[in-house]
Amino acid sequence: MKDEKKRTLYLKVRVSPEEMTAIKKKFENSGMSNLSEFVRAMIVEGYIVQINENELKEIHRIANNVANNINQIAHRANVTNKVYKEDIEEVESLAGQIIDPLLFLQTKVLQLKH
Repeated sequence: MKDEKKRTLYLKVRVSPEEMTAIKKKFENSGMSNLSEFVRAMIVEGYIVQINENELKEIHRIANNVANNINQIAHRANVTNKVYKEDIEEVESLAGQIIDPLLFLQTKVLQLKH
């Protein structure tokens, strides 16, 4: 091991029994074979993810509205046996309402990989 890679410092962290159980469960699921290496990896390479629940609820609300409107359009098309240009435009508009928030969310998730 090179001199700059030697681990000469000691870090002591107190955890509750519940936290230790959670750490051990995550360690077991990680596929790693050494708990110290796992903890170091989580500290050095891990992420703290803050989720804005209101933004997720808004995406969910928009998705529900889109699904409901598309279902109404499909019902109308089945009843009349016709699809109108306005229906297609409405579906495109609805898709536009949901795609931007989903792309934003995707961008945030992809940032976690780097």
